[in-house]
Amino acid sequence: MPTLAIIGAGSNLGAAVARRFAKEGFSVGLVSRNLDRTTELAGTLQSEGITARGYTADVRDPASLRDALDAVSADLGPIDVLQYSPLPAKEYLRPVLETTVEDLQPALEFSILGPLAAIHHVTQHMRFLGGGTVLLVNGGSAVRPVAKFAGTSVAFAGESALGQMLHEALAPDDIHVGQLIIPGAIEPGHPRKDPEVIAERLWEMHRDHGDFRVYAQDLDAE
Repeated sequence: MPTLAIIGAGSNLGAAVARRFAKEGFSVGLVSRNLDRTTELAGTLQSEGITARGYTADVRDPASLRDALDAVSADLGPIDVLQYSPLPAKEYLRPVLETTVEDLQPALEFSILGPLAAIHHVTQHMRFLGGGTVLLVNGGSAVRPVAKFAGTSVAFAGESALGQMLHEALAPDDIHVGQLIIPGAIEPGHPRKDPEVIAERLWEMHRDHGDFRVYAQDLDAE
């Protein structure tokens, strides 16, 4: 049974992605800072017949992130698909003229060092297995900076650059690194940004191993 690990798993997008991949036979490791929430979500998914378990990690602590991913692999099997989609803290959403070094540093740890640690860790196994997928989920500021959201604009841009380079560097190993841009908020019932619609798009990105960047909706539609 292939394994999906979701870093930043929650009851909205994380649950929808877990259900979509489970339809294709995946077991699911749910990782977030709150173990109670991931355990509860895992229980809900288990009641639906899905193999799922909850884990805890702080994405700003690379050691805890690696430990959580090792636990997923030990319990559910080697990770075939990694999704990195934690929600940024409100502190990262300050205007540029109010953003200090102390504000920006944790945002960079969250959006650049965190995914780098996770991707490096799981791709060692993926190379041995002969392929895999890494899915990065970001807001529109990853490709169009927003001055009132300086932290995420800078940090997401760095994550985009990292992802693009890894997309190219890992392609010869049949490891696909892709980025899904979701302008604005995830909206239940929205034709393009409903969690189930986005989950379907993420499944297609894994299945098709296409371009690096995919948009849930055109940036100018907001």
